[in-house]
Amino acid sequence: MQTIIDAMSQWGYAAIVALLLLEVIPSELVLAYGGYMVSLGTMSFWGAVASGTVGGVAAQVVLYALGRFGGRPLCDRYGKWLLMSPRHIARAEQWFARYGTGVVLLARFVPVVRHAISLPAGCMRMPLGSFVFLTTIAIIPWSIGFVWLGMQLGQQWHRIETMVAQYAPAAIALCVVGIVVWIVLQSRSKKT
Repeated sequence: MQTIIDAMSQWGYAAIVALLLLEVIPSELVLAYGGYMVSLGTMSFWGAVASGTVGGVAAQVVLYALGRFGGRPLCDRYGKWLLMSPRHIARAEQWFARYGTGVVLLARFVPVVRHAISLPAGCMRMPLGSFVFLTTIAIIPWSIGFVWLGMQLGQQWHRIETMVAQYAPAAIALCVVGIVVWIVLQSRSKKT
């Protein structure tokens, strides 16, 4: 926590980008502290959101590049360091093969999968422009939400994990329903 405070107090927007790119601290905490900085008046809301979006997308592009240039062997060998087993990567590849690149957008709202999807996107050679576009579309509301929550919580920004835990099951259920609906619609459109 002190790392976040020190870095963001000194480096502001650049710290948000760097901390999200490095992924050593959960994005929820980084963005929530950015919201706290907004409440203090040391950052603007949209500046924090833009920094969160840039950092979040950059982190996913790095994972995409690892998948694209290292291929499946690299993913299988080193994916465990990113908390992704070969089974997770194989499942993501199956999703790509079956449902197309829209999986990148939907997967961003499912815990664990939201980070795991970038490696297979690279392995499957998804066009970089589409990958960046879909990732950005998903990361913008994520950034807005956590910056806003941090701003509302003010000095209690560190309680973000507790708050999120209360609403996470409902949010996950909503995402799963959205994914199921999307899969059904995709399946029907392929049949016609």
